[in-house]
Amino acid sequence: VQLQASGGGLVQAGGSLRLSCAVSGRTQSIGFVSWLRQAPGKEREFAAVISWSAGGTSYGDSVKGRFAISRDNAKNTVYLQMNNLNPEDTAVYYCAARGKYSSGYDFWGQGTVVTVSS
Repeated sequence: VQLQASGGGLVQAGGSLRLSCAVSGRTQSIGFVSWLRQAPGKEREFAAVISWSAGGTSYGDSVKGRFAISRDNAKNTVYLQMNNLNPEDTAVYYCAARGKYSSGYDFWGQGTVVTVSS
């Protein structure tokens, strides 16, 4: 399984961005796809997760109500719609996939940089 994250960029506070994570390979083995982020000097933080088959979602407390994760199984792509961005959302955003029977992340994308200016 390979993941390719894209869509990062520079945005002003209060603005929006949509990240994309293109998934390829043995997608039938995927259980969940997550977005995580890592700000400069901070630990990696969970943002959102979606079930690859059922579509159920869950969010980290810091993004709940502002971010929305979705997937298009026909395109094998997972999206992260980010609204009402603030400078604390500045980070490298990674998508990661977990196998159906895994407890951790098995596959990682390369990361895409989001910078929110005040």
